[in-house]
Amino acid sequence: MVGGEAMARQFLYGKKFFLDEFGIETKEVWLPDSFGYTAAMPQLVKLSGSDWFLTQKISWSRTNKFPHHTFWWEGIDGTRVFTHFFPPIDTYNSDLGGAELAHAARNYQEKGRGTRSPAPFGWGDGGGGRTREMLARARRVSDLEGSPQVTIERPSAFFAAARAEYPDAPMWAGELYLELHRGTYTSQAKTKQGNRHSESLLREAELWAATAASTVPGFSYPYEELERVWKTVLLHQFHDILPGSSIAWVHREARETYARVRAELTELVSAAQAALAGPGEEPVVFNAAPHARRSVPAGGASPAPPPASAPVTAAERDGGGYVLANGLLRVEVDERGLVVSAYDLAAGREAIATGLAGNLLQIHPDFPNMWDAWDVDHFYRHNVTDLVDVDELDLAESTDERAVVTVARSFGDAGSTVRQRLALRAGAKVLDVDTEVDWRETEKFLKAAFPLDVKADRSASETQFGHVYRATHTNTSWEAAKFEICAHRWVQVEEPGWGAAVVNDSTYGHDVTRDVRADGGQTTTVRLSLLRATRYPDPETDHGHHRLRYALAPGATVADTVREGHRINLPERTVTGGRTVEPLVSIAGDQVIVEAVKLAEDRGGDIVVRLYECCGGRATTTLTASVPVAEVVETDLLERPLADAPERAFSPQGALELTLRPFQILTLRLSPRG
Repeated sequence: MVGGEAMARQFLYGKKFFLDEFGIETKEVWLPDSFGYTAAMPQLVKLSGSDWFLTQKISWSRTNKFPHHTFWWEGIDGTRVFTHFFPPIDTYNSDLGGAELAHAARNYQEKGRGTRSPAPFGWGDGGGGRTREMLARARRVSDLEGSPQVTIERPSAFFAAARAEYPDAPMWAGELYLELHRGTYTSQAKTKQGNRHSESLLREAELWAATAASTVPGFSYPYEELERVWKTVLLHQFHDILPGSSIAWVHREARETYARVRAELTELVSAAQAALAGPGEEPVVFNAAPHARRSVPAGGASPAPPPASAPVTAAERDGGGYVLANGLLRVEVDERGLVVSAYDLAAGREAIATGLAGNLLQIHPDFPNMWDAWDVDHFYRHNVTDLVDVDELDLAESTDERAVVTVARSFGDAGSTVRQRLALRAGAKVLDVDTEVDWRETEKFLKAAFPLDVKADRSASETQFGHVYRATHTNTSWEAAKFEICAHRWVQVEEPGWGAAVVNDSTYGHDVTRDVRADGGQTTTVRLSLLRATRYPDPETDHGHHRLRYALAPGATVADTVREGHRINLPERTVTGGRTVEPLVSIAGDQVIVEAVKLAEDRGGDIVVRLYECCGGRATTTLTASVPVAEVVETDLLERPLADAPERAFSPQGALELTLRPFQILTLRLSPRG
């Protein structure tokens, strides 16, 4: 669930700690446990200077048995990493007893080619580690007839021998989806929100601080503060905090910590922006997103003129409700406060499936078979209540710049309420939904549904530094098992020539299904998983007030969706000042994203820029720097020069030509001249 830059920092700070504290160069890196593994990870493993990956977690899958123990894992960009999967001993707390060793030998799926497998042993969950008895047992079975031979060695020694023995191991491409614990995408919404907002604020703080330190005399980059906050945020990504499966006091403390993080980062952002804007009383708009908007460049600041676009209109709808339009979209909100039409005026195409309604809030009973906070089981879908009764429906705002319809509902025996603001902005091809919920339910699951008139065989979900595709059908047990999926800022579905997306500011759990209508058309329904109400281990999970923001983007391509996902997560900030701020670095086009701009960890003053290709295709672009650059070096995630990287140099005009393969991550270290 962690964002792209957060995962990069897990490698940076995790391996940096290992090297600093122990002084040992390793080929492996240890990361927080995860309920499933992103398809971006092989590239990140390689870019951390590591060669191998090991996990036991996927052996917990309930539906399908993974077909390999030793294999090459291929990520979304094509990088492969040698992997050993759920050691056939099937536990990370082995006591090295005879029964477990015999099971490992029987279970090993690479028999005939491989002869080696690791056995993680010790009291792992209890924190006690290995015992004398376990070590003595290992010595006794080091060469015992009828038993697998046991050798205690470093993981790096095992992997080196295993790869030498089986270099042509089979290949698995894509994510390692855990068919279990799908509820962790949603449980404890405030913890999820604190994580997402902290990641966004860290991006802003680094960007503006780096810009100010590089261009404003006397401004000092807050190295200590940023590293400390990064480590706090990364610590909270460990389970069972971010997954939402801790006891109540853990999440209370996490909420307090995220509030402190937010306050501290907001202060850092404000200080840097004040230094950049300088003295004056004119409004200056800062845009931290990687795309220009309202004439404000990406990573820069300037006065923002109103968009040169058609004004927003609002009118009453026949039969009740309202019709909003801005020359790009025409949206109909009916008398129930539901979106019954979102018409793409340029394409002449309706986004909402015939006879259905979008932004439909739905409640399911939530009684997983085991592990309340961890799990969602597929049978929850068998019972659903649509929230269609309306307490209030008003046109709250109507100007040339924006029209807003407010909808209020109450539901449940405990008196839960929801108030939504549906907004259409001038020049925007999205419908924004701002949802405030007073959630008092118990053992319930709240979803927001958008039934789209799109024939999509697959959905695209944002993951770290790219996106993954998942089938919308259930032809096989592997596809059927993905009834709840994880996405970051967006989910997009399309057919040739037209697509639609749903973006969000703090939601991770989603589901995508499809149905064939009586007219022969296909409805592809994208749903966001907003809130849960599990009783264990926190009996008041998600109780209280929540604000959740998401948006529907009809006609959106993947590039459009990436832009809208950043927009909703990185709002503009307006300060008073007297000068325009030129972006420290800028990139041509929308296909390559500037993920991070910061100063180097060694505190030498160099600028580190992390980029990635976002659409899944080869990209050629130009990187421009606003400060003179003496040298540019490609580095790994630990900001160390890559030995096999091509030589690069900025032109006299301050431009650097770049070509990236699909989903490639590129980290550049720029040494300013002088």
